[in-house]
Amino acid sequence: MRHSKHHASLGVTVEHRRAMLSNLATSLITHGRIQTTLTKAKALRPFIEKVITKAKQAAAKTDPKDALHLRRLALSDVRDETAVTLLFNEKYKEFVNRNGGYTRIYKLGARLSDAAEVALIEFVKADDVGYKKSKGRKSGKAKQAKAVKSGAPATPDVASTPEAAPEAKS
Repeated sequence: MRHSKHHASLGVTVEHRRAMLSNLATSLITHGRIQTTLTKAKALRPFIEKVITKAKQAAAKTDPKDALHLRRLALSDVRDETAVTLLFNEKYKEFVNRNGGYTRIYKLGARLSDAAEVALIEFVKADDVGYKKSKGRKSGKAKQAKAVKSGAPATPDVASTPEAAPEAKS
Protein backbone atom coordinates (compact mmCIF):
# COMPACT_ATOMS: atom_id res chain seq x y z
CA MET A 1 0.00 0.00 0.00
CA ARG A 2 1.01 3.58 -0.59
CA HIS A 3 0.00 5.17 2.71
CA SER A 4 2.20 7.95 4.12
CA LYS A 5 4.53 8.05 1.12
CA HIS A 6 4.17 11.71 0.24
CA HIS A 7 7.33 12.91 -1.45
CA ALA A 8 8.34 13.98 -4.90
CA SER A 9 9.83 10.91 -6.57
CA LEU A 10 11.49 13.05 -9.28
CA GLY A 11 11.45 10.02 -11.57
CA VAL A 12 14.57 8.44 -10.07
CA THR A 13 15.45 5.74 -7.55
CA VAL A 14 15.59 6.40 -3.82
CA GLU A 15 19.40 6.45 -3.76
CA HIS A 16 19.57 8.83 -6.71
CA ARG A 17 16.98 11.14 -5.13
CA ARG A 18 18.87 11.28 -1.82
CA ALA A 19 22.13 12.04 -3.61
CA MET A 20 20.44 14.70 -5.78
CA LEU A 21 18.85 16.45 -2.79
CA SER A 22 22.17 16.29 -0.94
CA ASN A 23 23.98 17.93 -3.85
CA LEU A 24 21.27 20.59 -4.25
CA ALA A 25 21.39 21.32 -0.52
CA THR A 26 25.18 21.63 -0.63
CA SER A 27 24.96 24.11 -3.50
CA LEU A 28 22.25 26.10 -1.76
CA ILE A 29 24.23 26.32 1.49
CA THR A 30 27.44 27.41 -0.23
CA HIS A 31 25.94 29.83 -2.76
CA GLY A 32 22.80 31.08 -1.02
CA ARG A 33 20.60 30.66 -4.11
CA ILE A 34 20.44 28.18 -6.96
CA GLN A 35 18.49 27.80 -10.17
CA THR A 36 16.87 24.43 -10.78
CA THR A 37 13.60 22.96 -11.97
CA LEU A 38 10.47 23.84 -10.04
CA THR A 39 9.86 20.23 -9.00
CA LYS A 40 13.36 19.85 -7.60
CA ALA A 41 13.07 23.17 -5.78
CA LYS A 42 9.80 22.09 -4.19
CA ALA A 43 11.38 18.79 -3.13
CA LEU A 44 14.46 20.58 -1.77
CA ARG A 45 12.52 23.01 0.43
CA PRO A 46 11.45 20.59 3.22
CA PHE A 47 14.79 18.77 3.00
CA ILE A 48 16.92 21.88 3.60
CA GLU A 49 14.56 23.35 6.20
CA LYS A 50 14.92 20.25 8.36
CA VAL A 51 18.71 20.53 8.15
CA ILE A 52 18.56 24.21 9.13
CA THR A 53 16.35 23.32 12.08
CA LYS A 54 18.98 20.83 13.22
CA ALA A 55 21.63 23.56 13.02
CA LYS A 56 19.48 25.92 15.10
CA GLN A 57 18.84 23.23 17.70
CA ALA A 58 22.55 22.41 17.89
CA ALA A 59 23.34 26.06 18.57
CA ALA A 60 20.76 26.18 21.35
CA LYS A 61 22.00 23.00 23.08
CA THR A 62 24.24 23.38 26.10
CA ASP A 63 25.47 19.78 26.02
CA PRO A 64 28.15 19.35 23.32
CA LYS A 65 27.14 15.70 22.82
CA ASP A 66 23.67 16.73 21.68
CA ALA A 67 25.11 19.34 19.31
CA LEU A 68 27.52 16.78 17.88
CA HIS A 69 24.67 14.31 17.40
CA LEU A 70 22.63 16.89 15.46
CA ARG A 71 25.66 17.78 13.34
CA ARG A 72 26.17 14.13 12.46
CA LEU A 73 22.49 13.75 11.58
CA ALA A 74 22.77 16.74 9.25
CA LEU A 75 25.97 15.33 7.77
CA SER A 76 24.17 12.07 7.00
CA ASP A 77 21.62 14.08 4.99
CA VAL A 78 23.82 16.66 3.27
CA ARG A 79 26.98 14.50 2.88
CA ASP A 80 29.36 17.45 2.48
CA GLU A 81 31.42 18.33 5.51
CA THR A 82 32.36 21.84 4.41
CA ALA A 83 28.74 22.77 3.75
CA VAL A 84 27.59 21.38 7.10
CA THR A 85 30.43 23.21 8.87
CA LEU A 86 29.48 26.45 7.12
CA LEU A 87 25.82 25.98 8.08
CA PHE A 88 26.45 25.04 11.71
CA ASN A 89 29.11 27.71 12.33
CA GLU A 90 27.88 30.76 10.38
CA LYS A 91 24.69 30.46 8.36
CA TYR A 92 22.40 29.34 11.17
CA LYS A 93 22.65 32.85 12.69
CA GLU A 94 20.52 34.23 9.84
CA PHE A 95 17.61 32.03 10.93
CA VAL A 96 17.70 32.34 14.73
CA ASN A 97 14.70 34.70 14.84
CA ARG A 98 12.67 32.81 12.21
CA ASN A 99 10.34 29.93 12.96
CA GLY A 100 10.47 28.10 9.66
CA GLY A 101 10.16 29.49 6.18
CA TYR A 102 13.90 29.68 5.59
CA THR A 103 13.68 29.42 1.80
CA ARG A 104 11.80 31.19 -0.98
CA ILE A 105 11.03 29.89 -4.46
CA TYR A 106 10.66 32.19 -7.48
CA LYS A 107 9.22 30.77 -10.69
CA LEU A 108 11.30 31.86 -13.67
CA GLY A 109 9.34 30.35 -16.58
CA ALA A 110 10.04 27.56 -19.01
CA ARG A 111 13.46 26.42 -20.14
CA LEU A 112 14.02 26.68 -23.89
CA SER A 113 15.52 23.25 -24.47
CA ASP A 114 12.91 21.01 -22.85
CA ALA A 115 10.23 23.48 -21.64
CA ALA A 116 10.77 22.46 -18.01
CA GLU A 117 9.56 24.95 -15.40
CA VAL A 118 12.65 26.66 -13.96
CA ALA A 119 12.73 28.15 -10.47
CA LEU A 120 15.15 30.02 -8.25
CA ILE A 121 15.36 28.86 -4.65
CA GLU A 122 17.11 31.08 -2.12
CA PHE A 123 17.49 31.62 1.58
CA VAL A 124 15.25 34.26 3.14
CA LYS A 125 17.15 36.98 4.99
CA ALA A 126 16.66 37.34 8.73
CA ASP A 127 15.05 40.79 8.54
CA ASP A 128 12.81 39.96 5.56
CA VAL A 129 9.15 40.06 6.56
CA GLY A 130 7.87 38.90 3.19
CA TYR A 131 4.60 40.19 1.87
CA LYS A 132 1.10 40.41 3.28
CA LYS A 133 -1.48 38.25 1.59
CA SER A 134 -4.61 40.03 0.51
CA LYS A 135 -7.81 39.09 2.23
CA GLY A 136 -9.56 38.51 -1.09
CA ARG A 137 -11.10 40.52 -3.86
CA LYS A 138 -12.81 43.73 -2.98
CA SER A 139 -16.39 44.02 -4.15
CA GLY A 140 -17.49 46.72 -6.57
CA LYS A 141 -19.51 48.43 -3.84
CA ALA A 142 -16.47 48.73 -1.61
CA LYS A 143 -14.48 50.33 -4.43
CA GLN A 144 -17.30 52.80 -5.12
CA ALA A 145 -17.64 53.71 -1.45
CA LYS A 146 -13.90 54.31 -1.21
CA ALA A 147 -13.95 56.52 -4.32
CA VAL A 148 -16.94 58.54 -3.09
CA LYS A 149 -15.28 59.00 0.29
CA SER A 150 -12.15 60.41 -1.36
CA GLY A 151 -14.21 62.83 -3.48
CA ALA A 152 -13.59 61.24 -6.88
CA PRO A 153 -16.53 59.88 -8.86
CA ALA A 154 -16.96 56.13 -8.70
CA THR A 155 -17.38 55.87 -12.47
CA PRO A 156 -16.09 58.38 -15.02
CA ASP A 157 -18.68 60.75 -16.44
CA VAL A 158 -19.19 59.66 -20.04
CA ALA A 159 -20.49 63.00 -21.30
CA SER A 160 -17.53 64.94 -19.94
CA THR A 161 -14.92 62.98 -21.84
CA PRO A 162 -13.92 64.44 -25.21
CA GLU A 163 -14.14 61.07 -26.97
CA ALA A 164 -17.79 60.63 -26.03
CA ALA A 165 -18.91 64.06 -27.26
CA PRO A 166 -20.65 63.89 -30.64
CA GLU A 167 -18.67 65.46 -33.41
CA ALA A 168 -20.37 68.31 -35.22
CA LYS A 169 -20.16 68.09 -38.98
CA SER A 170 -19.81 71.36 -40.75
